[in-house]
Amino acid sequence: MAFEGLSSKLQEITKKLRGKARITEADLKEILREVKLALLEADVNYLIVKEFVAGVQEKALGQDVLKSLTPGQQVIKIVKDELVELLGGTESKINFTPNPPTVIMLVGLQGSGKTTTAGKLANLLRKQGKKPLLVACDVYRPAAIKQLQVVGAQLNIPVFANEQSKDVVHIAKQAMSTAISKLNDVVILDTAGRLHIDEELMNELKNVKSNVKPHEILLVVDSMTGQDAVNVAKSFNDELGIDGVVLTKLDGDTRGGAAISVKKITGRPIKFAATGEKLSDIEVFHPDRMASRILGMGDVLSIIEKAEESFDLEQAEKIEKQLKKKELDLDDYLVQLRQIKKMGSFSSLLKMIPGMNALKDVKVDDKEFVRIEAMICSMTKEEKRNPRILNRKQKT
Repeated sequence: MAFEGLSSKLQEITKKLRGKARITEADLKEILREVKLALLEADVNYLIVKEFVAGVQEKALGQDVLKSLTPGQQVIKIVKDELVELLGGTESKINFTPNPPTVIMLVGLQGSGKTTTAGKLANLLRKQGKKPLLVACDVYRPAAIKQLQVVGAQLNIPVFANEQSKDVVHIAKQAMSTAISKLNDVVILDTAGRLHIDEELMNELKNVKSNVKPHEILLVVDSMTGQDAVNVAKSFNDELGIDGVVLTKLDGDTRGGAAISVKKITGRPIKFAATGEKLSDIEVFHPDRMASRILGMGDVLSIIEKAEESFDLEQAEKIEKQLKKKELDLDDYLVQLRQIKKMGSFSSLLKMIPGMNALKDVKVDDKEFVRIEAMICSMTKEEKRNPRILNRKQKT
């Protein structure tokens, strides 16, 4: 997770707090100093850190925390509440127009992951009952159109492209007509990026905005780019005006604190977070859940949602009955294993379980489960029902 460094430091601080029966003002200052250093090391903007620490201190002193029976827990709650506020406060949804199609325009620098994000977002919206159309508006990057077509084919989502034209506004207008005729209620424009922000890029995006009038302009930000992520977000918001942010590569091993700064600097909410390489690895950004993950409190609600989405209810009920009768075999185990795999990587699921972040020695290799699956698939029906009949030679 991108916030891993920050998460481990803040968890160490909260662990110290939980054990304290009494906190003095000097203790509180020392704790806040550690929180400040943790945020700065994680690449969070200095002015935001200063404001964050001041807010925690004001609330901690103003709520008689020092006289409380559980002062440590109260300080942890205040830190969490301030972190939730910093990340955006509440979940921010896509504003769908009552007269479809809703046009979502993805913008950002080259390499931020716009094309993959376009596919992930289309896939997520389709699960919500929408009928999306992907539009290839990147006419500069080699193979950009082909990449979007491949992503669309993998997801079985239509892609509109006009390889004969270099006029992005014309392509977007053609796509709108196609969407209306094909009854697509969401149009996602995958626009071109540059290696850096320039006047040509902004002018092209402004032309698309003024001619097509997108209902949502989402900035795709690579959370691994450090403070540059904040500068990029500010520039795009000042020049173009954005409605929200999509954070990509949140599964990367990086400080990632700059991503925390984006909402505060731009005033625009983080709407989605891409958490892996699979085209299903995108989720609605919940500030309260992300704050809980960072502080090691887990994210049980997200696990439940992933389970509801991935598990076959009929199959789950069948396994429950077999479990009560003590009739489970390796075929049932394989079914459960595959359903859990649909929820994402095991390591990402473990991080959502309260307290598991603190177990640094627990390493889960997803390839091991592929190996287990292959072994079970190589067995006969009789062997799956009764593994005891396997001989030593077969086991090795």
